Amino acid sequence: MILRLAFGSLMARALTVGMTVLAIALSVALFLGVEKVRTGARASFADTISGTDLIVGARSGSVQLLLYSVFRIGHATNNVTWESYQDIAARPEVDWIVPISLGDSHRQFRVMGTTQAFFEHYRYRGGRALEVGQGQGLGDLYDAVIGAEVAAALGYAVGDPIVLSHGLASFSDHADQPFRIAGIIDRTGTPVDRTVIVSLEAIEAIHVDWRSGAQIPGQSTPVERIRQMDLTPSAVTAALVGVKSRLQIFGLQRAINEYPEEPLLAILPGVALQELWQIVGVAETALTAVSAMVVVTALLGMMAMIFSSLNERRREMAIWRAMGARPATILGLLVLEAAMMAAIGAVLGLALLYGALVVAQPLVDSAFGLWLPVGPPTARELAVLAGVIVAAAIASLLPALRAYRLSLADGMMVRI
Repeated sequence: MILRLAFGSLMARALTVGMTVLAIALSVALFLGVEKVRTGARASFADTISGTDLIVGARSGSVQLLLYSVFRIGHATNNVTWESYQDIAARPEVDWIVPISLGDSHRQFRVMGTTQAFFEHYRYRGGRALEVGQGQGLGDLYDAVIGAEVAAALGYAVGDPIVLSHGLASFSDHADQPFRIAGIIDRTGTPVDRTVIVSLEAIEAIHVDWRSGAQIPGQSTPVERIRQMDLTPSAVTAALVGVKSRLQIFGLQRAINEYPEEPLLAILPGVALQELWQIVGVAETALTAVSAMVVVTALLGMMAMIFSSLNERRREMAIWRAMGARPATILGLLVLEAAMMAAIGAVLGLALLYGALVVAQPLVDSAFGLWLPVGPPTARELAVLAGVIVAAAIASLLPALRAYRLSLADGMMVRI
């Protein structure tokens, strides 16, 4: 009976109730949307590199090694000699190894020297491989494959010439050895999108006439002669390693960390990513707090709406009292109305969120490389919906208590 009365009362005030429900729905959709983006960003961040068991570089810190080898941020403290790289590659535990050489740039985008093995073994987002959507991979010595963000920002297309620069903030260009864009990688949402990829031999080629970070005055080796040289690198910046058995990871990591020839460091990418997320994850807390305040604001608006309607409903409550309703029934009725509005708003907000996700998911993925999963509501989302309903019931207690007292004082003697 009380449920039917509450529903009828809400229908009698359909306009104001509808606006309140809409406000709650939008706030719930915003809050859950922020949660989806937060968890999607965290998952995408953790899946920046997957399938790689170890990252090897010069001894420094795990986060620093992760930053420059995966995110192309910062500099390496030292390089890994080619002999050490070959020793690690020859170990029986190693299934595959990918060398990485960093240090140069192109118009503020990092240049990475590597081998074809990078395209074969680099994985992201739970095992997805890189796809060269336009053109092809590295073929010629002076071929370059660029990420989607590089192509979009600089307006490049397959076949365009580019000139690499020495260092990151250098005005010295390797203009005597221009490259050709051979391919453009589809957007991944990883640092690969902002990378210019060339071969290890190309990195050696453009530095033939350079010593100690500067070009040798008056020396310019012809390209034809450079092509005939032995361009085996003397060192690399880091290496991505995959092992034959996951049981061998820690043993190989210990052996590399204790390598006697030079100080090296081997890190587990997943562990280092979690450490890095703890540093940069403060923003997600602030974002969640802001969206929670939106929900609180909507609930306060609902409470204000109930307060403002009390004077208009005094005769209605007095009639209920005359029909035998107790003051506690009046209190429960208003609390139930608030809970019903919150429940309808929460369900509507959830529906709005999932409708928006279905439409926006492919667009966000292609534009930003951020994957927003669309699946059944999680336990956390259901807990949020339940929390909104409970909070609405609690927020309605204050106006409900006022209605309780008014119904005691008024009876049928209501002054208009």
